[in-house]
Amino acid sequence: MSTRRVRARPGEGNRLREEILRAAEQLLIEAGTEDALTLRAVARQAGVTTPSVYLHFADKEALVEAVCLRAWDELGNRMRAAAEGVADPFAALGRRGHAYVRFALDHPVQYRILMMRQNGCESTSQASSACFQYIVDAVATCVHAGVLRGTPETLALGLWSAVHGCASLLIAQPAFPWPEDLDAWIYDVIAMAGYGAALSSRVPRKTRPSSRELTTELDRLKTRFTADRA
Repeated sequence: MSTRRVRARPGEGNRLREEILRAAEQLLIEAGTEDALTLRAVARQAGVTTPSVYLHFADKEALVEAVCLRAWDELGNRMRAAAEGVADPFAALGRRGHAYVRFALDHPVQYRILMMRQNGCESTSQASSACFQYIVDAVATCVHAGVLRGTPETLALGLWSAVHGCASLLIAQPAFPWPEDLDAWIYDVIAMAGYGAALSSRVPRKTRPSSRELTTELDRLKTRFTADRA
């Protein structure tokens, strides 16, 4: 049973807010859904009165969003750390994509609430903007290096669709028989999206190659790479 804490002294408001957020985060993760998260339950978990929670959060929705946004700085840190020491910008882009999906899987409840809900809100917009900008920054490096061609924002939208789709499916369909080596499969999905973007950004829309032409050219490329590495 939680112990009632004494009233916070002046200047301790931020600490109390943090304690409330930690308590709410624990409850959210344990329940797996925001439906079980009530301000009364959070107050009980944090050892404070329900009015104390209302002093920091106007309602349940505000508390849930604040809890979810706590994790979002970690996403940026993970994506930057994943590319540290990787000189090849295209390889660094792949590492960042993998870090994105892994972040979503490590924080499935927060990711689902902020990135998979139909009704958008200010916090959802904040989370989406942050995700998008992380990917734009990585793509811009590839455009500068010449491996991708086009506007970073436009290219990033396509690649974001790939990593978000991968993460969303894994979160929404946990019982699906996914490959045993999940990390390898995630890298394969990211590779397909990345190589597809590199190829697509070089082929004008009005002159898309036929299946036969594409097969011939790709087989030539495969032969050349195989010979170079033999």
